[in-house]
Amino acid sequence: MRTVHRFHTGLLLAGLSLLPLIALAPGSAIAAGTLQRSPIAGNAFAGSSVNVVANIRQSIASHNGQQFTAFYDVDGFMVLARRALNSDTQPSAWETHRTSHRGNVADAHNSISLAIDGAGFLHVSWDHHGNPLNYARSVAPGSLELATKSPMTGQREARVTYPQFFPLPSGDLLFLYRDGRSGQGSLVLNRYDTATQTWRTVQPDLISGEGQRSPYWAMTVDARGTLHLAWNWRESPDVASNHDLAYARSTDGGLSWTKSDSTSYALPITAASAEYAALIPQNSNLMNPPFITTDSASNPAIVSYWSPKPDAAPQFQIIHHDGKTWQQIPGPARTDKFSLAGTGTKRPPISRALLLFSSSAKTSSLHLVYRDDSRSGRIIIATRESIPDSVWRETELTPDSVGAWEPSFDPVAWEKFQQFHILVQRAEQRDGNDHTAAPTPPEKISVLTWTP
Repeated sequence: MRTVHRFHTGLLLAGLSLLPLIALAPGSAIAAGTLQRSPIAGNAFAGSSVNVVANIRQSIASHNGQQFTAFYDVDGFMVLARRALNSDTQPSAWETHRTSHRGNVADAHNSISLAIDGAGFLHVSWDHHGNPLNYARSVAPGSLELATKSPMTGQREARVTYPQFFPLPSGDLLFLYRDGRSGQGSLVLNRYDTATQTWRTVQPDLISGEGQRSPYWAMTVDARGTLHLAWNWRESPDVASNHDLAYARSTDGGLSWTKSDSTSYALPITAASAEYAALIPQNSNLMNPPFITTDSASNPAIVSYWSPKPDAAPQFQIIHHDGKTWQQIPGPARTDKFSLAGTGTKRPPISRALLLFSSSAKTSSLHLVYRDDSRSGRIIIATRESIPDSVWRETELTPDSVGAWEPSFDPVAWEKFQQFHILVQRAEQRDGNDHTAAPTPPEKISVLTWTP
């Protein structure tokens, strides 16, 4: 069951609970139940979804009262941005810095990932689809100016895809990426030591496709510092060969890994040794990668979409570990059918989704965020008041279409302030085409902030 709500400026529709989209002056108080949009720039590249592809870690990140993000401009140059941020007032205006680094923006794989270490240095990685590592660190804490591009460890850095940063409670960083190519790759894990300002390899081959398949993965670090890793397998470059959802966790920064029952893994993890949270056949319209988060008890929850049976419409599903077993929670019901197959960046009618848990004294709510073309391409946040509840309350966060947009968010702002910050831009994406951008003019790029 689901109910629908909308955010629109100055509109109130019968039967719908609406909240306004507002722009507050700097220093104004942020009220619960509001939605704000903070413009960054008006010249973001929009011919592919490279600026707003799903599950970037991180596309937007906070540290010590500052928030950072990055995007490619209309000429393909990487632009870094920064603003002051706190929990009680409207953030300050964005300051931007156009770097000398360019990306192949026609290919949406070449997204930008960033993080801030415990000393305040900004780390950035960009423009990767099976090519040598592009990585740089800021010249000073809090600075938008990058030092010269450099290697991390110099090992297994020739065929990098899907770079992602993860801050640890200690202030160190983890960096994960695929070494190899679609359908034939392995997962590499590096660690940055903030005290020595050096990188080292923790796992050169954490998950191995054994030369036959590739893992498409997502990770999160919970409040206790535990790493939770989820992935699906792909047998070939064809997305139709995606199958299954697997899980692993680490309590020592990635040195050793276990299943959910604390059984130790022998590394690398393979298709034969993996724990499976859900068994999903090939040709099920399973999208990659999944998204993973944890509830207030640090139990993992994995999100993806697939068709539960042949010829059925793909549905969002949450696979949640309740402390004993994996439980499946259906997302909002969908009836629109489509087929997910082929190579290259796909342009399906729904985006990948992310999941947030918010807790009160009485319950723990679930919030699923995605874009749906059946809802005129708007951003949707679907809320379920508790896991036992069966009703999803859907709210439209944007009045207009965002094109091929997909969600990624600032996990620190959510954890510290219970504010949901996402990078938003209308973008187009040619289905299966990573070589030619859509003939689309530049678009505004902004940060949308929702406070429950």
